[in-house]
Amino acid sequence: MAVKTDIKTFAAIGTGVIGSGWICRALAHGLDVVVWDPAPGAEERLRANVANAWPALERVGLAPGADPARLRFESTIEACVADADFIQESAPERETLKLELHEQISRAAKPDAIIASSTSGLLPTDFYARATHPERCVVGHPFNPVYLLPLVEVLGGARTSPEAVDAAMAIYRKLGMRPLHVRKEVPGFIADRLLEALWREALHLVNEGVATTGEIDDAIRFGAGIRWSFMGTFLTYTLAGGDAGMRHFMQQFGPALELPWTKLVAPKLTDELIDSVVEGTSAQQGTRSIKELERYRDECITEVLKAIAAVKARHGMRFED
Repeated sequence: MAVKTDIKTFAAIGTGVIGSGWICRALAHGLDVVVWDPAPGAEERLRANVANAWPALERVGLAPGADPARLRFESTIEACVADADFIQESAPERETLKLELHEQISRAAKPDAIIASSTSGLLPTDFYARATHPERCVVGHPFNPVYLLPLVEVLGGARTSPEAVDAAMAIYRKLGMRPLHVRKEVPGFIADRLLEALWREALHLVNEGVATTGEIDDAIRFGAGIRWSFMGTFLTYTLAGGDAGMRHFMQQFGPALELPWTKLVAPKLTDELIDSVVEGTSAQQGTRSIKELERYRDECITEVLKAIAAVKARHGMRFED
């Protein structure tokens, strides 16, 4: 199938946290961005989000022609996607809504435009069931903040062509991302399944009074999280096996998997547990606003990414290695 990979116009459906992140990334890469979102006040909130993110994008480096002024809103889906070379949908996680949206989007879009969904766990075979030219429809699941974090999980549905998956990955690379091809349709894909397991255990620890939200975050921030940022889980454990590597690690620590340390099943979200989590995170936040925390987070991410890239370069590695 013929699909367009040299994109000039990026269409965004939805302007929530994820949608606005995509918009910021596309603007920073010098694209024209066309947006549709029916929510009252969506345009005002989006422009405020772009302004808040722009200093971090300037630190990372803007492409020639990058300008928030290249953003425009349209009042209909049809007008939004009609001239787009690439379309990214970031609507709420409701399958019936995505079914309806993609029926409209795909009918109005150019036949060679890739259509992607930011869904964090719904399966493309299901919500692209009524799409026109479903062979060009994929999932492109990013991570917040989308304009800084490079990972995007890419997968197709039963009727998606391999060429469309390859084209989507090529486009995401041009947007400065690190696409990861998910080989099979599975709810939650890869990263969110791992994160959900960690989240469940964290909630159990709070629920049972073992630790506060701040203490649990400290366990990640000052421990495993630092290693994960440049080495991941499996390579970290390979080093834990010493010179004998992963085989020795599995032999030595494999039996510990039989110990009943983890709960696996999520705790019931009682009012008491919700209050404990909210009170704990409120104490962590202190007097800082969400926008202040976002700017702090963005600066930390940009510095971490630069540091990792610099060290990898000294070791003869590319950032994506």
